[in-house]
Amino acid sequence: MSAAYALAAAWLSHRAPAASGGTATTPVSVLKPLCGAEPRLYENLATLCRQRHPSFQLVFGVHAADDPAIAVVERLRRDFPACDIALVVDPQVHGTNLKVSNLVNLFAQAKHDVLVIADSDIAVPPDYLARVTAPLADAGVGVVTCLYRGNPTGGRWSRIGAQFINDWFAPSVRIAHAGGSQRFAFGATIALRRDALVSVGGFEVLADRLADDFWLGELTRRQGLRTVLSDVVVSTDVTEEHFADLWRHEVRWLRTIRSLNPLGFAFTFITFTWPMLVLGVLLAPLPAVLALATLGVIARSMMAGSVAAALRAPLRDAMLLAGWAVALTGKRVRWREQVLPVHDGQHSGRAPALSPAPLPQAGEGRKQADREPPSRYSARRPAAASVDVTTLNAAAVRSPLPPAGEGPGERAGVSTKSPPPTPPFTGIHPQRPQ
Repeated sequence: MSAAYALAAAWLSHRAPAASGGTATTPVSVLKPLCGAEPRLYENLATLCRQRHPSFQLVFGVHAADDPAIAVVERLRRDFPACDIALVVDPQVHGTNLKVSNLVNLFAQAKHDVLVIADSDIAVPPDYLARVTAPLADAGVGVVTCLYRGNPTGGRWSRIGAQFINDWFAPSVRIAHAGGSQRFAFGATIALRRDALVSVGGFEVLADRLADDFWLGELTRRQGLRTVLSDVVVSTDVTEEHFADLWRHEVRWLRTIRSLNPLGFAFTFITFTWPMLVLGVLLAPLPAVLALATLGVIARSMMAGSVAAALRAPLRDAMLLAGWAVALTGKRVRWREQVLPVHDGQHSGRAPALSPAPLPQAGEGRKQADREPPSRYSARRPAAASVDVTTLNAAAVRSPLPPAGEGPGERAGVSTKSPPPTPPFTGIHPQRPQ
């Protein structure tokens, strides 16, 4: 089985992806939640500023006024003055998933009806927006998503980490997709229409969910809308320089995958080529088994793409097997500074929650008892062309970002202007175009 998997993965990995819909010029709002000045943040975000697209808005957001990512966004504004760039600083927390809380805050500033959501460590080609949004012209498409390749930015462990994506994760998705599966959506890119997002209840329904990217796609699929795997392949940085950091990252990833499909995850070991081939030869040292194992090794080496990567493949696959074994039993993951519980849930069942709140069915939205108090900003589109950061008085921010699960806490004040009498502070103010 492992040899057959390796042969199929090598073949699909070297096939050009099918074109997914040409190009589009429909105006787009790109939502980018940020947290800290991670390595190469400027370089990755700058690839969005270089898009060959006639009308797009970039909406960046952070929770804290002292987040180092703010300086990176301000540098982008200076270097790309023609780009429509909004920066939202909003301490409000809408659930235990802080990335989704950030997206809730960003959504109020999105001008356009086509939305693209992408993680902060993603680099994209110049025609990215035109290509990933094109399939949305079909009313039967709910979500467009992209595969990604790992870009190692460090030494040995960074390169091994990139092979987790390039040699295992991406080929497994291609095999599933070739078999007709659409049960995926990746944080590297999710493109969808505003009406599709609103119809499933908005980002708020994901505020207490692990694997929010998958569940955003799943909720649209429950409405009968298709998920399209774009032919665009983006790039993500793999920055781990030490084994311990890489191990924690991969165990978190594997446990998250397990939470989405525990039964399927239990049989994932057949995709760990080297350990399974060695085990097969040891258990049945027959000529036919040796020949099949040799074919598997050749296919696995082709998947690696280079001699150096092929030489790392045995270690890479052994780490996958060990991580899989650990992920089978663990009930927690660490994401940035958060420790989050993992609860298993099948694809067809409810979303694995970070809190007991039930997942509404598509089109149902959040039940009244589960909703946050309404904000006057939540349903309003901005009238301005951009959004500037409001300077905060650090002494006035009593609880800008409470621990997960404790609610939004007390709102921050504004030091440079008289505070508004009652509305909740969002950390933004409109600036008229010059």
